[in-house]
Amino acid sequence: MEQLFYRPKDAALMLGVSRTAVFRLIKTGELKSVKEDGYRLVPGWALREFARALETKAGLIRDEAA
Repeated sequence: MEQLFYRPKDAALMLGVSRTAVFRLIKTGELKSVKEDGYRLVPGWALREFARALETKAGLIRDEAA
């Protein structure tokens, strides 16, 4: 079963960026997250959505809405 949520350090590993970069992406709204009982969690779907947006921006995949 796929992991549903990732701690910021694990999200950083998945994306290949620093933990600081993940918090910056969360702050700018580029990466969605939730806060639960003092923990910041990044949903797995948010990681995929962010990666797809980067690929689209870079022209690596065609935007299906276009």
